[in-house]
Amino acid sequence: MIKFIKMHGIGNDYLYIDARRKKIKNVEDLSRKMSHRNFGVGSDGIILILNSTAADFKMRIFNADGSEAEMCGNGIRCFAKYLYDHGLTKKKKIAIETLAGIKHVELTTRHDKVSKVRVDMGEPILLRERIPMKGDPGMVIDEELPLDGVKFNITAVSMGNPHAVIYVDDVDNFPVHKYGPMIENHPSFPKKTNVEFVQILNEREVIQRTWERGSGETMACGTGASAVTVAGILTKRTGRSIIVHLKGGDLEIEWNETDNHVYMNGPAVEVFEGIWQD
Repeated sequence: MIKFIKMHGIGNDYLYIDARRKKIKNVEDLSRKMSHRNFGVGSDGIILILNSTAADFKMRIFNADGSEAEMCGNGIRCFAKYLYDHGLTKKKKIAIETLAGIKHVELTTRHDKVSKVRVDMGEPILLRERIPMKGDPGMVIDEELPLDGVKFNITAVSMGNPHAVIYVDDVDNFPVHKYGPMIENHPSFPKKTNVEFVQILNEREVIQRTWERGSGETMACGTGASAVTVAGILTKRTGRSIIVHLKGGDLEIEWNETDNHVYMNGPAVEVFEGIWQD
């Protein structure tokens, strides 16, 4: 029997399990079962709440296919809300250990519940070999990626996890489900990649659809929105502070020139509590 709470950050939904005192066995298989939209609870994955010796808490993220992710921007906002709303901490500034390093979050509360979370996403990783992506050393900016008779120009950014950003004219009608998995599994990306398809509205607003590595198309992606903000500056399409419109809602993202960190601001919502009988 496993207790869980379902939460979402603008539609990017995860099942949160407090695993500080209870060891979760076969977590990869559990994530596949619980995440299934028809035979399970339904989610983009599960997130474990753990103790940390390096930060206040530790977060582990498992995608719907059972693979482990380094970081999730929407997931970490909900993680922080869980901690505060359920009395695990009363700090409004929390350090959270992830596979992408220690991330710092700042909470906005209303009626003693978290309504919004600002996340320091850290510095973007721009060197090809660290993203990682095969090819000559350096940055990947508007680089041609041949694919099944079609050529896409991609800008590659890592926010602790890899992203390939592609600009299109009409993102709503773009065949994301056709090209998303092909790019995710492209041999250029040894650890696969998340893929963002982006339409520019103006220098301060974009529309984004994400094909998420291990989960398929999701309602939102916080690390993806961060990568899109960085890519917009590198390709001289957008400014340093933008609003990213996603299927599930909006995120405010800034690539700060002073400290070179990306900051994300957005909501976190609790949906329901449940018990998984396994």
